[in-house]
Amino acid sequence: MTAELSNGVRVYQSLFLLLTQLFKVHKVKKLLTVTTIITLLITSAILPSKVYAADIGLTICEYVASDNKNRLRSLLKSNKLKIRKIFKAIRCNKQNLLVFAANSGSVKVGSLIISKLPKKVVKENLTILEGSSQPLFDAGKERVGG
Repeated sequence: MTAELSNGVRVYQSLFLLLTQLFKVHKVKKLLTVTTIITLLITSAILPSKVYAADIGLTICEYVASDNKNRLRSLLKSNKLKIRKIFKAIRCNKQNLLVFAANSGSVKVGSLIISKLPKKVVKENLTILEGSSQPLFDAGKERVGG
């Protein structure tokens, strides 16, 4: 039994030596280092974009709530965003931007949003605007043409 065990150990030692010669340990270390660096770069590139998008959404909601039309326009322009394109994606307190503006009393920003949205979308929100903000309801009604 000891003879078989020592032969088995010799076989494993021989395989190990063969593998180390084939792969040359320093190349494997370089490969692991490069793989680790690539993984870290990919991870760091993906995560900040989600955080950044959340920050922009929060900032938009803050500007709508404070009725700061100029800052909202500046933020949208600097990030190459359009109200029409982000309207469905952004929710402030589980409300779309227009309803949130109406509930916050943000007439300037609400009017801007109404002017940038398609008439169909404004028409869909008119009933909610009627109970929330009369100035925005009037602006929406005028936009729709009724």
